[in-house]
Amino acid sequence: MLGTNLKTSNRNELLSRFASAAVLIPFALFVVIKGGWVLAIACAAFAAIMAYEWVRMSASPLLVQIVCLAMIPSLLAPVLPIGQTFGLLLICCCVAGAIHPVSGQRLTSAYGCLYVSVQPLAMYWLREGNWDGEVLALLILGLVWASDATAFFVGRCVGGALLTKESPSKTWSGALGAVFVSALFGMLAGHLISQNIFIWLIIGALVSVVAQFGDLVESIIKRRHGVKNASSLVPGHGGVMDRVDGLGMVSVVVLAGLLFLQVVSAYLGLEF
Repeated sequence: MLGTNLKTSNRNELLSRFASAAVLIPFALFVVIKGGWVLAIACAAFAAIMAYEWVRMSASPLLVQIVCLAMIPSLLAPVLPIGQTFGLLLICCCVAGAIHPVSGQRLTSAYGCLYVSVQPLAMYWLREGNWDGEVLALLILGLVWASDATAFFVGRCVGGALLTKESPSKTWSGALGAVFVSALFGMLAGHLISQNIFIWLIIGALVSVVAQFGDLVESIIKRRHGVKNASSLVPGHGGVMDRVDGLGMVSVVVLAGLLFLQVVSAYLGLEF
């Protein structure tokens, strides 16, 4: 009976994941391809939802304030230079910390605002930066999705040693399988855009590593707040934070590389 219940539970979770993906993936592709204000509004919406989830996890009394502060940088991104949007982000985070009524929670409040705001803002600028942003953003989406799906299915089918005690559902088999498959997808991406496939193989592997690191960071955050999922808004995944944690971390890291290492876009073959 227990085995039957587990099989039914796993099947229901898988169906929920497929249903969520069937909605979220086309939506993500649409807003990334459109870019501009459409993407900015979508990023602001994701920031608002993740801010709600953060407030829920941290039991902050500043729901309306944190949600509004989290949305501002993405909403103003189309009319401000990139440096000013990140400066505005830091201001919003400082305000989020300063207005918290409990002095011991002010740093947590500021960090929470930063965590939920910087990820969608980085995706916006990854798409709208001074390089072939549409191609880059779509490739990053594909690589992260390939990594996530492989980690889930290989981890479930193969099992084995846990990757970390912070997240008991993640295994070394899933992690290594994700890196391998993401590297293969990187080679395919390099071929499709007629660039060095060896470089893109490395990029694919690194994207998987960074995405999994982002997933682990969120697992640690949830563990410290004593919750299993950020929310129950996304069937089969938990919350929006649970769904985009890896993508958000990859967006931040790739954008930082493009901004501070100007040769990166040339190596990726994405210069205009």
